[in-house]
Amino acid sequence: MNKLVLALGLAATVAMVGCSKEKAPETGATTGQHLENAAEQAGHDVKDATQNAANATATAVDNAAETTEQAAENAAHSAKEAAKDATVATAAAVEQGAANVKEKAQQ
Repeated sequence: MNKLVLALGLAATVAMVGCSKEKAPETGATTGQHLENAAEQAGHDVKDATQNAANATATAVDNAAETTEQAAENAAHSAKEAAKDATVATAAAVEQGAANVKEKAQQ
């Protein structure tokens, strides 16, 4: 019986030593305080993410406005050049027509 008690005591000692793990340092805060701190940190994270999203949106809007303005300027320039080309082509056609009429009149 003594051997059984000694074996159980030894097994219990080995089990206690084997299960002994280093505990995390105690902060002195309660679980409620930890939860409150975590919620506060989450609130800050959400606020930061919202601000970052707002900044990214503002930048995208600015870039879109600049791109639209450049496209409008390019379209206006292209239309102006097309109008010039059309005017030159029309003037050339009128001159050629007048030359043809003059030539036929002289014949």
